[in-house]
Amino acid sequence: MRLFLVPHHVREETERREQDQLSPYAAVAVASVGRANPEPQDPVRTCYQRDRDRVLHSKSFRRLKHKTQVFIDPDGDHYRTRLTHTLEVAQIARTIGRALRLNEDLIEAIALAHDLGHPPFGHAGEAALHDARQHFGDGEFRHDLQSIRIVDILEPLNLTEETRLGIGGHSKGRKDLADDDGMPVSTLEAAVVRISDRIAYLNHDLDDAVRSGLIPGIPDFVLPFGATHGDRIGTMVEDVIQQSLGQPAIRLSAEHREASNHLKEWLFENVYLGYPQAFPDIRKAKGIVAELYAYHRENGPQEALDYVAGMTDRFAIAAFTALRIPARWRV
Repeated sequence: MRLFLVPHHVREETERREQDQLSPYAAVAVASVGRANPEPQDPVRTCYQRDRDRVLHSKSFRRLKHKTQVFIDPDGDHYRTRLTHTLEVAQIARTIGRALRLNEDLIEAIALAHDLGHPPFGHAGEAALHDARQHFGDGEFRHDLQSIRIVDILEPLNLTEETRLGIGGHSKGRKDLADDDGMPVSTLEAAVVRISDRIAYLNHDLDDAVRSGLIPGIPDFVLPFGATHGDRIGTMVEDVIQQSLGQPAIRLSAEHREASNHLKEWLFENVYLGYPQAFPDIRKAKGIVAELYAYHRENGPQEALDYVAGMTDRFAIAAFTALRIPARWRV
């Protein structure tokens, strides 16, 4: 049997196209800082393509399909999970990146990995894990730092430094978007993912909140940006592209930035903070996370954090059931 080897010029041709066709502000693979543990180059894929593939094939990525975005264990099939949120971020970010001639492979690698560190039960689980660690004096919990810990240590993917920096710098929490947020801390590709994350969750969490009946409809101040979910995303994406073309920064216009910050605060007050009052079972979910962290802390705070943060919703429920609910006695 004759073995055919792919010549390295396949990857090299891709790298040449990047240098010839991408924006001068783009991160090209040949200029990557590299990996903490150097590896031979792949004959076909650039370093950023390999990063994307490693994330996509990781166990932590697969677990996202059973982690809550906002609504815990909803009856309907159309609510977002942490996985569908991640895919929506990647799609929005790639659209912006392509229009600006940035490196789509690096964008996708960062986007697919940006939420790997999220715990079960969405925002409620994140708050519960943070509070539990604060209670014991173990420090804060930040899902972006946990995502880095996953790809570096727990499921070591040996990613490039550019992808790692993008993962670690994607989250703004409840902070407003500011004009200088678009200035790249690491790469423009990372800045694209950061703003795409905000665009994605503002719009799909609003969509899910209407579907759930938690809010009666789209607030009036949002309607000028589009009558449908897709229209509103398109409006924001187009604004980012118009404001960022040929610039060493990724920005929204002042008008859209102000509207985005207004919508973010409105969602916090009416959805994220209103959800526990409208659906009291959310307190049970937070109790599960706190109880599991406290129980497993006897193995060490970091071990407890890694274990609980890595759980899916259903695994957390099963683990709590095994821990606290008596099993039926059998002869």
